Amino acid sequence: MSRTNTDGGGEPEKTNINIRLTESFLEDIDATWHEEGYNSRSEFIREALRDAVRHPDLTRKSWKEIAAVEHARRTGESETFSREEVLEEDE
Repeated sequence: MSRTNTDGGGEPEKTNINIRLTESFLEDIDATWHEEGYNSRSEFIREALRDAVRHPDLTRKSWKEIAAVEHARRTGESETFSREEVLEEDE
């Protein structure tokens, strides 16, 4: 791992990590972060990891349900819910 120093902007020091992904999964990630309006792949992955750490009690089933609601919202197949409303329903 390598460490990246910040230039005194008040941000904590960041560490680079390396992960291995299939090319098709990386393509899915890239399509998603572009579609969701993230500034970079790294920003998207950091946010996904934050969600996983902040909500460790959410199961894979819960994430699939959230994804299904989000898909329905985007395609107009159901009423819209905020992210917070969806997460609160699982608590």
